[in-house]
Amino acid sequence: MTTSLTSTASGSGTPTAPRTPGATPEAPTRADARTRTGTGTRTAKRRKRSPHTPLNPRPSVPLTLVTGLVLVYTLLPLAWLVVNATKDQNGLLDSFGLWFADDSHFWDNIGRTLSYDDGVFVRWLLNTLLYVVAGAGGATVLAVLGGYALATYDFPGRRAVFAVVLGAVAVPGTALAVPTFLMFSNMGLTNTPWAVIIPSLISPFGLYLMWVFAAESVPTELLEAARIDGSGELRTFFTIALPLLMPGTVTVLLFSMVATWNNYFLPLIMIKDPDWYPLTLGLNAWNAQAQTAGGEAVFDLIITGSLLTIVPIVAVFLLLQRYWQSGLAAGSVKE
Repeated sequence: MTTSLTSTASGSGTPTAPRTPGATPEAPTRADARTRTGTGTRTAKRRKRSPHTPLNPRPSVPLTLVTGLVLVYTLLPLAWLVVNATKDQNGLLDSFGLWFADDSHFWDNIGRTLSYDDGVFVRWLLNTLLYVVAGAGGATVLAVLGGYALATYDFPGRRAVFAVVLGAVAVPGTALAVPTFLMFSNMGLTNTPWAVIIPSLISPFGLYLMWVFAAESVPTELLEAARIDGSGELRTFFTIALPLLMPGTVTVLLFSMVATWNNYFLPLIMIKDPDWYPLTLGLNAWNAQAQTAGGEAVFDLIITGSLLTIVPIVAVFLLLQRYWQSGLAAGSVKE
């Protein structure tokens, strides 16, 4: 006995497949379930994928290639420095520059660099640290104080100060070297550490950067609320403003440190005593002695000393990068 080939479901008249009496409806197969699941997943991914906008641009192959070339251009000198710091004087001349020699003399080179000429490299390193701590540290303090004051307080001549700061940023440092030398020479400060420290205290770019950063990161309403609660200006600055200014302070500090650490021209015209040389002048003196009559060529020590010179800057950068935080004042003011 067979059933009818067509039947109506709920009065709709839709035909259904024939089935034997007592049979259960067919369950969906695993392949069907997989197909539906895969289709649903792809549909969900399409929906979740955000469209390309100026803030979310489409990946660019030419831009990626250019970035890769810039990365190679930046890291290649560092790789050359690390590789050649493991070679002795003969290995520098006999081996390929971008690969290691048969024998490694890295630790021996470090020991010879630190002890050569009665340890003068250590003296130059201490001189550089003195110039950085006093010069770059003082420049950062002055930039933070001046930038906060210019951004917070309104006083006569504020626009004139702004114009002077912008003009000072536009003037290159080499243009001021000769007038600075003549002024310090008349004061009797040449060939002393003060001839390097005092000019390093002035950082027009750092002042301008802190001025702009303080104007954007320190809400005026927050300072007014502190003053209403009875907080003095110094307490308000150290407890409220200074933590908000920390990212800009670290940025100015790093810029000032790098500029003072790599400063060459100013010490060159100000200092003649080798005992007060920074590392830049000291390594250049080692390089120049190979060109003098009877001078000893110490190119292996120059390369090793150059590698040791960049280690403190890299270490300071890694230690201070955790202070680069933004949005510290978010939610502090109700708008």
